[in-house]
Amino acid sequence: MEVMSITSMLLIGLLGAGHCVGMCGGIVAALGFAADSSQSRWPIILTYNLGRISSYGLMGALVGLLGQFGDQHLALGPWLRVFAGVLLILMGLYLANWWRVLTLLERAGQLLWNKLQPISNGLFQVHSVAKGFLYGMLWGWLPCGLVYSALAFAGASASPITGAVAMMAFGVGTLPAMLAGGIFSSQLRSLLQGRLLRVTMALILIVFGGWTLWTAISHSHHSSVSSESSSGANIGHEHMQHR
Repeated sequence: MEVMSITSMLLIGLLGAGHCVGMCGGIVAALGFAADSSQSRWPIILTYNLGRISSYGLMGALVGLLGQFGDQHLALGPWLRVFAGVLLILMGLYLANWWRVLTLLERAGQLLWNKLQPISNGLFQVHSVAKGFLYGMLWGWLPCGLVYSALAFAGASASPITGAVAMMAFGVGTLPAMLAGGIFSSQLRSLLQGRLLRVTMALILIVFGGWTLWTAISHSHHSSVSSESSSGANIGHEHMQHR
């Protein structure tokens, strides 16, 4: 199940390429050109993205820890998976531009970003890969509906380790688009934001969200039936012993 979760997160990152380039491609291009020389551009872009993926891993560990607490003490495991499925469906609708309700979630995340943005502005003029990594760490907190959808899926793992690895896999999934976006931002944006490709990726995300919902609900139903059967068997056994 952990392997499936991590593979799924990698695919979510790949499928969200159009959103990533549309939202962050310009930032990556600007950061690349802010490097001291063209020779240092690729190392800088790589360290930006390594910092960003590291932030995703930290977020995944935190939400996985919260999910573990909720699953163990509040029996929230199935509900977390349902929430993850719903967010994936909403992300698909957002990508296809059919319903952009996730912008409300991004606006909520903007409150945190407003606190971090002044710090990131001081790192914009990059002179070393270390500085680029730090900028990437901050950049990972940029409000993004796709990241929030992935975080919900990572939280449903109910494990800080699995959550961290899953979110890093998500980051790796976004990496090809973001690396290419650093050099070919405008060309890649026009390709990935083409209507047919965006709708195709959106439909796959919606199907994947529906599958997540179905597995969460069916697993919950199976667990409740098993629990009732076990309870009934115990009562019958106790009754036989009493006789």
